[in-house]
Amino acid sequence: MSKFLVNNLNLYYDGEQALKSVAIEIAEKRIVAFIGPSGCGKSTFLRTLNRMNDIIEGCKITGEVLLDGQNIYERGVDLNDLRRRVGMVFQKPNPFPMSIYDNVAFGPKTHGIRKKSDLDDIVEKSLRNAAIWEETKDRLKKSALGLSGGQQQRLCIARALAVDPEVLLLDEPTSALDPISTAKIEELLLEIKDNYSIIIVTHNMQQAARISDDTAFFLMGELVEHSKTSTMFSTPRDTRTEDYITGRFG
Repeated sequence: MSKFLVNNLNLYYDGEQALKSVAIEIAEKRIVAFIGPSGCGKSTFLRTLNRMNDIIEGCKITGEVLLDGQNIYERGVDLNDLRRRVGMVFQKPNPFPMSIYDNVAFGPKTHGIRKKSDLDDIVEKSLRNAAIWEETKDRLKKSALGLSGGQQQRLCIARALAVDPEVLLLDEPTSALDPISTAKIEELLLEIKDNYSIIIVTHNMQQAARISDDTAFFLMGELVEHSKTSTMFSTPRDTRTEDYITGRFG
């Protein structure tokens, strides 16, 4: 079953076209990797899936992005609800300058949850789901900025999970992390994929091969190829995909 269906998506920044006629169906409850060289449009496309590009002045988008059959670019779409359903984790860990507890409770509070026992349950569940509960349970009232980089990124994932999203978007979430922290994030994503649709932008071919079910290759604003990861890495259909995967690109 598809979670996203994208039809003829074009995106322009101040008249310069950054995405060109992108069409893709993204399946539900799978890990999908977006790969491609820097500046190819993969992160830009990722941000179209929860309308984060709306905040960029001079950005124009045409085409359709259907989430469970509804075009998220129609007038009247509730952006707060959309971004609750489609959460995002960025390249650099960005915990709020507040306690670990308050970082995770922030989203639920903005959506009207005030009862402390309910917030306590959400915080614990989210930290457990992000595989960081054991490391933080005794320091919940301490600043999140005191965590290591890898812990901060898992906290940011917990913060995204706290509002009960359906989709998790991750924009190169391990690029700033050491190999041990990277492995923990990858293990976490594999553990939770049965409950969420996960889309990850990565420059790391080995990471895409290790954790993703499907892979999409972008080049110069175009979606060149989209298939099962095992298929793309063994028998890519397009020579440009093969060149990129094998390191012969450019």
